[in-house]
Amino acid sequence: MEQIQGVIIKALSGFYYVAVEDRIYECRARGKFRKTGDTPLVGDRVTVLPEGEQKGTVADILPRKNRFVRPAVANLDALVILASCSIPVTDPFLIDRMIAIAIRQRVTPLVCVNKSDLSAPEPLAEIYRSAGFAVVCTSAETGEGIEELRAMIHGKTAAFTGNSGVGKSAILSRLCPSRVIETGEVSQKLGRGRHTTRHVELYPLGEETYAADTPGFSSFDLEQMEAIPKQELESLFPDFQPYLGRCRFPDCSHRKEPDCGVLEAVSRGEIRPSRHKSYLRLYEAAMQLKSWEIKTNP
Repeated sequence: MEQIQGVIIKALSGFYYVAVEDRIYECRARGKFRKTGDTPLVGDRVTVLPEGEQKGTVADILPRKNRFVRPAVANLDALVILASCSIPVTDPFLIDRMIAIAIRQRVTPLVCVNKSDLSAPEPLAEIYRSAGFAVVCTSAETGEGIEELRAMIHGKTAAFTGNSGVGKSAILSRLCPSRVIETGEVSQKLGRGRHTTRHVELYPLGEETYAADTPGFSSFDLEQMEAIPKQELESLFPDFQPYLGRCRFPDCSHRKEPDCGVLEAVSRGEIRPSRHKSYLRLYEAAMQLKSWEIKTNP
């Protein structure tokens, strides 16, 4: 039987579930992957050797555009970063860290401020609109902004991430109501949600559109974040770009140097202070790196 191509939408207990048009194949992977150490990932485009109606073997992994460590997912086109101005209130640093990860992996970051029915989303949303990012304000409770979000990810494979309790699974349930996604209550005492997503899974939304639920910010690709050297950070803040050629020193770190174009833009309000504070925190973390800890992009 001829090999066919599909997308891995779920991986559980050594089985890979591959979507091929309107059919799902339950597959094992060929033994060669154990030898090469190149494990198939959710999001991988693969070739499958069918073995009956809905079973088969993953034969080959097609070239990837990107891959993430945590969660284990590949070939993302967009990273939807969910945040909230209500319980829990999202620290902008978490958003900025995820944006940096996305840009470094050549993935488009989209900022989604959820729970607009509980608290005004605009103060947080405007930070990212002014920085040039696509932003949508939503309410999983009322449905506000859901169709706008759907249009933003149309034709893409998009991962959804955010600190626990911001409504990732609830948003996915709105986007794909035919799928029942477990949701958890938010702890009023701690201001965070219970962990309800136990594995990465792509949810087909039609017309070559897939959405993935992922663990929270605390685990999303933390290793990859720690691997970013300090000299790369300025390129991961697009709102800094117009000012990078205006510094007195060619190797300016944009922290405290005199005649720094970035610092002057912050003082004039052209770069939001919270964005620069996040840059400083990431820069300090990067300074602690040893050379052997730094990885290159896959």
